[in-house]
Amino acid sequence: MAQLWGGRFTKETDQLVYNFNASISFDQKFYKQDIQGSIAHVTMLASTGVLTEEERDQIIEGLNGILDDLEHGRIEITSEYEDIHSFVEANLIDRIGDAGKKLHTGRSRNDQVALDMKLYTRDEIIEIKGLVKELMETLHQIMKDNIDAFMPGFTHLQKAQPVTLAHHTGAYMEMFKRDYSRLCDIYERMNYCPLGSGALAGTTYPLDREQTAELLGFYGPTLNSMDSVSDRDYLIELLCALSTIMMHLSRFCEEIILWNSNEYQFVSIDDGFSTGSSIMPQKKNPDIAELVRGKTGRVYGALMSLLTTMKGIPLAYNKDMQEDKELTFDAIDTVKGCISLFNGMMKTITFNYDRMEASAKNGFTNATDAADYLVNHGVPFRDAHGIVGRLVLLCIEKDISLDELPLEEYQAVSPVFEDDIYDAISMKTCVEKRNTIGAPGHDAMEKVIALNEAYLADLK
Repeated sequence: MAQLWGGRFTKETDQLVYNFNASISFDQKFYKQDIQGSIAHVTMLASTGVLTEEERDQIIEGLNGILDDLEHGRIEITSEYEDIHSFVEANLIDRIGDAGKKLHTGRSRNDQVALDMKLYTRDEIIEIKGLVKELMETLHQIMKDNIDAFMPGFTHLQKAQPVTLAHHTGAYMEMFKRDYSRLCDIYERMNYCPLGSGALAGTTYPLDREQTAELLGFYGPTLNSMDSVSDRDYLIELLCALSTIMMHLSRFCEEIILWNSNEYQFVSIDDGFSTGSSIMPQKKNPDIAELVRGKTGRVYGALMSLLTTMKGIPLAYNKDMQEDKELTFDAIDTVKGCISLFNGMMKTITFNYDRMEASAKNGFTNATDAADYLVNHGVPFRDAHGIVGRLVLLCIEKDISLDELPLEEYQAVSPVFEDDIYDAISMKTCVEKRNTIGAPGHDAMEKVIALNEAYLADLK
């Protein structure tokens, strides 16, 4: 058992206890961050005179050697070590001798693990932001290509008013823009360095925490050592942001699943993102969309678990906090995989434009425009609402759309109707006259697409 403690203990830890306590099986994930933090730490220790320059150089050379050997598979992390910190330190001592024993000067595992987790999370936020940006670029292209692709808009899963595929996709574009913004906010708030906080009360060594923070790309050091080693707010915030991303992906997946059904036939999912049935040869299943929808609960679970873990923990560090890692690692990996797969599905999906437009017409989505026609000819809206309701009932009885109802039938219900009613309720007119910003009209969508173009160009 390779561990960083034990001097006051008179017998070995029970093996079951050791295994239960150990974190090497999962915290090895941030070996790079552990070495990165250690290099910054000894650089600072040398600058303040705690270590000599020779000791610093020996330690840094040894740490870089461990990193290189790990990267090239010459050594591997095994379960004989309690955690990634003991693995790195033990290997360092084996390589450079007593100088390696000075690595941990002025540092506790508490502030070390707090640093490693922050460095790892920070790197992952940058990667997730990149994936969200790629997805937004795909949605932006769909919007640009489909400004005039008419389809029904829904409320209560009932056809309501005609919109366009660009407008519908644009709703999700706004969601993912907010998701991107949330990730940026979390990064800004978390980017302060806990190293130097010690176990909970700092250290008597003359540490230069500002230097350490600068070396590691933080905005500065954290300002309370007790909070520094017990803060998991940034992980809770991240899991909340990831849960929201998954909720948005799941909503879109639900619509893709519906649109892919025989009843809708709005889309055809590429074969590369579909599966078949073992017994039904006609089936083409939207498995990727269904799995993304299903994995949403997994990410929600990580958020609720960490919130529950943290709710009763007094200051400062407690071993319960070790439960933050597996949950966060799994949620991050799940979200990254889901965004990538969803993006691939959307890049290759085919839209059935004729079917979408026919669905909008057959669902009486232009009924509001027929009522507006009457209002524009002097009929009070409440009367117009009732007149068009009777026309819709008539169409349902005849199994036709408002576009197909003969003019004499219109005039039998209200003599106000003239030949121009058909132009007034055409899909093109219904959509294009809605041109306030945020609406589906062509001119309005052009403005939004231009704004999104500038937004994406400005993202780092």
